[in-house]
Amino acid sequence: MVHDPHRSAGRKVSTSIAKPNLRSAPEGPYEGEDPHWQVGITRSESSRFIDFVEELENETDSTLPLKGGYREMRIFIHLLRHHLSGRLVTASSLADASSLSYGTAMRALDDLVKRGLIIKRPRTVSGKSFSLHPSAGLLDQWQKFEQRVKSMLDSKFARENIEEPTAYDINGGVPAASRVVPPPAALEKKLNLTRGLRILVHADPTFVAMNSLRKQFEMIFGVEIRSRALSIDRLRAEIIDNSLAKSSRYDIIACDLPWFGEMASAGRLLALDPLIDENEFDRRDFHADALASACYWGVQYGIPILTTAEILVYRTDLFAGAGIAPPTTAAETLSAVRALHRPAAGLSGIAWNGGRGTPLGHTFIMVMGAFGQPVVNLRRLPNGFDAENVSGEQMRPMFMSDAARDTAEYLRELVQYSPPNILRMTWYDRAMAYAQGKVASAYSHSLLAQLYELNESSPAYRMTGYLPHPAGPQGAPIVPLGGYALAIPANIERERIGPVWTALRTLTSPSAAKLYAANGSLAWSRFSIIRDQEIRSISPMIPAVDQMARRSLLRMWPRPPIAGISDVIGIAGQEIHDMLSGLKSINQALSNAQNRSDAVMQQHGHY
Repeated sequence: MVHDPHRSAGRKVSTSIAKPNLRSAPEGPYEGEDPHWQVGITRSESSRFIDFVEELENETDSTLPLKGGYREMRIFIHLLRHHLSGRLVTASSLADASSLSYGTAMRALDDLVKRGLIIKRPRTVSGKSFSLHPSAGLLDQWQKFEQRVKSMLDSKFARENIEEPTAYDINGGVPAASRVVPPPAALEKKLNLTRGLRILVHADPTFVAMNSLRKQFEMIFGVEIRSRALSIDRLRAEIIDNSLAKSSRYDIIACDLPWFGEMASAGRLLALDPLIDENEFDRRDFHADALASACYWGVQYGIPILTTAEILVYRTDLFAGAGIAPPTTAAETLSAVRALHRPAAGLSGIAWNGGRGTPLGHTFIMVMGAFGQPVVNLRRLPNGFDAENVSGEQMRPMFMSDAARDTAEYLRELVQYSPPNILRMTWYDRAMAYAQGKVASAYSHSLLAQLYELNESSPAYRMTGYLPHPAGPQGAPIVPLGGYALAIPANIERERIGPVWTALRTLTSPSAAKLYAANGSLAWSRFSIIRDQEIRSISPMIPAVDQMARRSLLRMWPRPPIAGISDVIGIAGQEIHDMLSGLKSINQALSNAQNRSDAVMQQHGHY
C-alpha cells in the first residue's frame, strides 16, 4: 500500500490503544530511590498485593484453559506477542520460548492443537512446514483474562482519590463498560490465491493504517498483499478502467459510497448477496444507512470498511472566550465566524472544501441537504428522503430550487471569513488548517479528526466541539454520511471469489476495525467498535458522533448512491467555483449546473 509520510511519519505502529495512565503517578519515593520509577508501598498496599496474587492465580485457573506441567503460559505469551506484531511462529521457536525440552514442547503443542487453542497452518503444499497461530477462541479467552486482571489491578491498587472500578456484571464477570473486541485470528488455512491478494484503495488514514498492518494481515491470510492507493478522482477512474479489462487487476476495490449506483448499474461490481447468505454475517452491526449506501436496488455490492461523518468542528475555547454559543443554524454560523475572523492575528473564521470540482461539489450538496433539499428530487419521507428506491423524476437535479440558491449565497458569504486559499482547499487541507489553529471552525470529516484528536501539540487538542451541519432557513440539522465500502470487481477470475470473499470479510471485521483505530484511524464501520470502551476513550469525537447517529442525524441521502451522481457533484463544484471566483453570477452558475446535470442524467436514461 502507498505510504503517506505526511500522515504517519514517525508514528510507531501499535496494536493496543495508547492512553495516559492516570494511576501511575507516584505519591513520593523512599529516600535514596529514583523518584521517576519507585513508588512507596504502604502496609495496606502490601496486604492488597497478597490478595491480588491469590486472586490472579484463581482467575488464571478459571479463565485460561491451562494444563499443569507444560508451562503453557509461556507458550501462550510467545504465541500472542508474535501474533500481535505480525511475526510467524514455528515449532522450534515455540519450544525455545517454553524452556521445555523439545520432545516435551512438541507434546504440549500437539495437545494445544487438539484443544483448539493453537492453529497449525501448512506453509507449503507438502504440509511438512507449518506456522503456529493462536485460535480465535484463545484470543477471546485471553482478552477476557486481560480485562479481569485489569479490573483487579484497579480495585487493589487504585489510590483513595481515584474512582471505584466498574462493578462486574453478570456476563462472565467482565465489566460491562470495558468489554473489548479481540484481535483478528489467523485463518486456519491460508488463502488459496496465486499472485497474492491485490487491493485498490483510497489514500486516507484508514487505508494508511491498513498499510502499516500489512505484515500482520499477510500473517493472518498466509499470502502476500499487494496494494495501490490513489486520490479520490484517480481511484474512480481506475475502477472504471479496470472493469473494461478481460480479467480484473485487483481482487478487492474500495468504493466511495455514492459510487455504488453508478458502478453496480454498469455491471462493474460482483453481487455479494449469495456470498453473504452462505456465511454468518451480522448486518445489524452496521449503520443501516452505510450498508444501504453500498446497495443498488436491494442488492448488496459492498461491505463498509469505514463510515465517516461530515460535521462542523469548532474550538470550544475560542467560542467560549468570545461568549458565542455553538451554532445550530446557518445564520448563527455566519455570525460566529464573522466575530472570530481575525486575519491580522492569523485566525480565520472557518475552513471548508472550496477546491474546484469534486471537493466544492461535495460541500455544496451537503450544505444544500442541511438547507432542506437533496441535490436530486428524492421522494420525501417523514424522517428525511428515500435514497434507496430512486427512479424517473426523482433523479432530476434540483439546482433551480430555493435551497440551492440559499446554499450558493451562504457559501459566497462564508468566503469572506475563510482562509485566503479557500478556493483551493480540499478535505485534508481544511482539517489541517483547523488542527494547526489557523481557523476557529471547519466543516470536516470525522475521518480526519486524528490530525488534532491524536496530536497533543495541536491547539485544537481536547478543545474541539462537534456539531451537525447547521440548518438553513427551510432545513434541519443533519450529518451527511460518507465513507468507503470494499467490493469485488465483477470481472474477477471465478476461482478467486471464495478466498477473496474470506479476505474481504476479515478486513471489514470488528477485530480489523479496532486495529485500524489503534493505528491512527478514527473512522469505523460497526456498532461493536463504538461500544468498545478502549475505542471510545481515544477521542471525545467518537461518542459525540455516536450520539448524533442515535438521534438519526447521520444520513446517506445528501449523497445518494445513484448512477450519475459523481458527475453531478463534479459539475456543481465547477459551476459554483466559477460563481465564487466572480466569473459567473449565481443565476448563471445554477442554470448551467441544472442544464449540464440534466444532460448527464438523461444519458443514464433516468427520465
